[in-house]
Amino acid sequence: MPSPTDLELGGERSDVYRFVERNGPVAPAEVAEAISVDPERFQHHVSILKRDDLIEATEDGKLTVALHGGETAEHYEAGVSYEIRPSRPSDLSGVVGTIRDVTSEAPYIIAAGVAEQLAYEDTLVRWGPNRCRVVFVATVDDDVVGWVHVAMSEVDELASTAELTLGVMETYRRHGIGSHLLHRGVEWAASRGCRKVYNSLPATNERAIDFLKAAGWTAEAVRADHYEIRGELVDEVMLARQLD
Repeated sequence: MPSPTDLELGGERSDVYRFVERNGPVAPAEVAEAISVDPERFQHHVSILKRDDLIEATEDGKLTVALHGGETAEHYEAGVSYEIRPSRPSDLSGVVGTIRDVTSEAPYIIAAGVAEQLAYEDTLVRWGPNRCRVVFVATVDDDVVGWVHVAMSEVDELASTAELTLGVMETYRRHGIGSHLLHRGVEWAASRGCRKVYNSLPATNERAIDFLKAAGWTAEAVRADHYEIRGELVDEVMLARQLD
C-alpha cells in the first residue's frame, strides 16, 4: 500500500494530491496554478507523489490518482453489452444516482450512506492518510448502471479488512453484471493485502444476502432489531468473505 507519510505532513504536497484527487486527470500546469506553487517545488512534489505510488501520469501527460485497478473489461450477456472499469471523476453523479436508485428499491442502509458520503466529498476516489476507497462501475453506452465500492481503513488494526458495497439497477440485473463487479472489488481488495471483505445488510434485503452467499460469503453474525425501517424493527445480517 502506498505510504501516506508525505500527505500527513500537510502543506503544498497534500494540496497537490487533493487537487488531483478531486479534479484529475488534470494538466500539471493547472494544478500548479490552482495551488499557487512555484514550478521547481511543484515538480518536486509531483516526483515524490509518483515515487510513493500516490499519483501517476496518463498517456497525454495529465495527473491522476494511482489506483492500479486494472483496465476496462467488456462483456456481453443475455443481449446486453456492458463494461466493467475503474470509475472516473465524470462518473460521480452516475454512481450516486445509481446507488440512490438501488437503495430506494430495497433497504441497503450502508450503501445509502456511501452515496451521501460520495456526494458530500464530491469525489469517488479517496487515497490518503486516514482512509482509502475505490469505486468500479458497470456502464452501458457510457451510462453507469452498477457499482462496487471498496473502502479500506489505514488504522493498523483494521488495515487488512475492507468494506464492500455493490448494486445494479433493476433493469440490468440477470446479465452477470453484479458477479463481475463483485469479482473486481474482491480482486482489488486482495491485491492490496486484505485478508477479509465484509458487508452488512438488513435481513429484509433477501435478494442481496442470497447473492453474496451464492458467491461464497458467509453470515458471521446477526444484530437483532438493529434498524427501524418503515416503522418496523429489522435485524442486520453481517456477511464476510475470507480472502486467500
